[in-house]
Amino acid sequence: MTPVHAEMNFNRIASFPVTANFDGAAPDETSAEIIDVTEDGMTLVYTDSPAGVIGVVDITNPAAPAPRGTLAVEGEPTAVSIIGNTAFVGVNTSESYTAPSGFVKAVDLADMSITATCDLGGQPDSTARAKDGSFIAIAIENERDEDLGDGRVPQMPAGDLVMIDVADGTLDCDSLRRASLTGLAEVAGEDPEPEFVDINGLGEVVVTLQENNHIAVVSKDGLILSHFSAGAVDLEGIDTKDDRAALTFDQSQPGRLREPDGVQWIDDSHFAIANEGDMDGGSRGMTVFHKDGTLVWESGVTLEHAIVQIGHYPDKRSDSKGVEPEGMEFGAFDGTPYVFVMAERASVVAVYDVTDPTAPVLKQLLPSGISPEGAVAIPERGLLATANEFDGFEDGAARAHVMLYQYADGPASYPHLTSEAMDTLTGWGALSGMVADADGMIYAVSDSFYGYQPRIFKIDPGRHPARIIEAIDVTRNGMPAQKIDMEGIALDGEGGFWIASEGRTDRVIPHALYHLGPDGQIKDEIGLPPELLSVETRFGFEGITKVGDTLWMPVQREWKDDPKDHVKLVAYNLETEEWSAVLYPKAAPEKGWVGLSDMTAYGDHVYIVERDNQHGPEAVTKRIYSVPLSQMTPAPLGSELPVVTKTLVRDLIPDLTSTGGYVLDKVEGLAIMADGTAWVSTDNDGVDDHSGETMFFSIGPIGK
Repeated sequence: MTPVHAEMNFNRIASFPVTANFDGAAPDETSAEIIDVTEDGMTLVYTDSPAGVIGVVDITNPAAPAPRGTLAVEGEPTAVSIIGNTAFVGVNTSESYTAPSGFVKAVDLADMSITATCDLGGQPDSTARAKDGSFIAIAIENERDEDLGDGRVPQMPAGDLVMIDVADGTLDCDSLRRASLTGLAEVAGEDPEPEFVDINGLGEVVVTLQENNHIAVVSKDGLILSHFSAGAVDLEGIDTKDDRAALTFDQSQPGRLREPDGVQWIDDSHFAIANEGDMDGGSRGMTVFHKDGTLVWESGVTLEHAIVQIGHYPDKRSDSKGVEPEGMEFGAFDGTPYVFVMAERASVVAVYDVTDPTAPVLKQLLPSGISPEGAVAIPERGLLATANEFDGFEDGAARAHVMLYQYADGPASYPHLTSEAMDTLTGWGALSGMVADADGMIYAVSDSFYGYQPRIFKIDPGRHPARIIEAIDVTRNGMPAQKIDMEGIALDGEGGFWIASEGRTDRVIPHALYHLGPDGQIKDEIGLPPELLSVETRFGFEGITKVGDTLWMPVQREWKDDPKDHVKLVAYNLETEEWSAVLYPKAAPEKGWVGLSDMTAYGDHVYIVERDNQHGPEAVTKRIYSVPLSQMTPAPLGSELPVVTKTLVRDLIPDLTSTGGYVLDKVEGLAIMADGTAWVSTDNDGVDDHSGETMFFSIGPIGK
């Protein structure tokens, strides 16, 4: 039995790259969108729309998911529901928006044979299984052309809801019946586009009509039991602008239509919806309704604000739908009912305790892959699995993954860092260089992703998660400093800071050093000398540390005069104002490139972060090296530079996989406390083509 005082939490234990399911080279684009599990809880099946297949994963050992291959379904798989060992797969075969078509196929997972195919007469979007296994429901969306008529509805033909009985482990196509959903909604009622379905224990089907901002409850025989508007929400304290690279949560959206996507029954009377939005809405949260249409609970902005605090807010989606709650799942674990909400653009799974459907409690925010689309709860094994649809192959980002979480006694491992201790709502992200103060605090800078809001974050690492307790705006003449890309930070010994800015000439961002007062005001700016500027590239300073009267800055990658696989550690003497350098031998890349990310002095060494730009299984170099200060004797620029010797201190790949995720590419920050304890952080790219995950962790005493 579970101990009475156990702290039960979900923690990620494994990540499965979708590419692993292909023999040989994987397609350039893959995905994991909707996911379900066999009755025995041992096999996951997900839809991979770009590849036109379903993928199968063996989770007999959930900490080490194994590939079982794929099956082509002769179209675009859009949904999957499993009864016993049979997968029912919705397949879109539409030739055009005006001539939609599709099938649902029954797949025997024992031998991957297709045992039945039912013509749906339209484009399927989602499926659901009855709890007793007697039938499946399919939302026939017949989606609109978003490039036609400003993407507005109505656009015919209208969609509807289909139900098909299941007998002897396969489909009884002759039992197919339809429920018309036209004429229900005030918004374009003649053109319902059913989005998501779920079935309660009574066999009642709830279906969201996203573009219509409407919800219907339908009997298994096709009778409309109730229907009602999803309504609207007044949103206050949100960011509605993405034309500024800043996190400003002081705007509002009154009367924002919910326009729900995902829906899940909590019990036979209540269901929750995820308010993603589409044409005119998206209220950025979750709502609970009674099936008679009574509103019983609304999250408002609380979900998005919680996501803001853990650094997952997608600023570039501010003018659209913010974090975009989309997919949902429900499961009761050890008697506690939970609703799981997938925030697509924030790449977060929110875990709500819905013991009281009128007062859900947000218990956890779980890190996911990029754009979680679907999830399946496996309570009998204490597992949750998510399918993450985004494939970043073409953009150099992470590929699509399936992720697994274990429900067990113990603390939540994520987030690693939060701003929840701040008096005002404070967003953050894209952390770069770090430095530790003698009082046990750590200062970190955000990079140019937030170009209109450069900030230094003061972090208290003494709790888990670590707390951001202050945000210091970096200013010039009282205004946010422009044309600055902060990649390194050092203390000046007088309460202020030195900042290293990585320049980019094509964007008129100078390579420079900045001296800041304790309040973040720029006091002095030091540009690079001609000897450096004549050989510069866009990959400039990626850290800064102060040794006596000298500032040291590592250059990320080779400049024009550097030998192959060597980069400069540049020195600037504050007393003499002289520039000089040594050369650092970095690793030759196995793929992509290798560069330096941060540098800090401690004792009689400097410690340097060296990393490649690869994710997941492709990652090789994520390491900390030391260089003796005795070798840091720089030579004048333009002369033959001495080459220092490095010693491996820590391979960070085991640390980067310790929370069950794939290896993140950007290890960017290194801070060393007075007692030698080292802290490492990663850069989440401002949640742009990134999972948003920030790892902030200690590796213990440096060099031990």
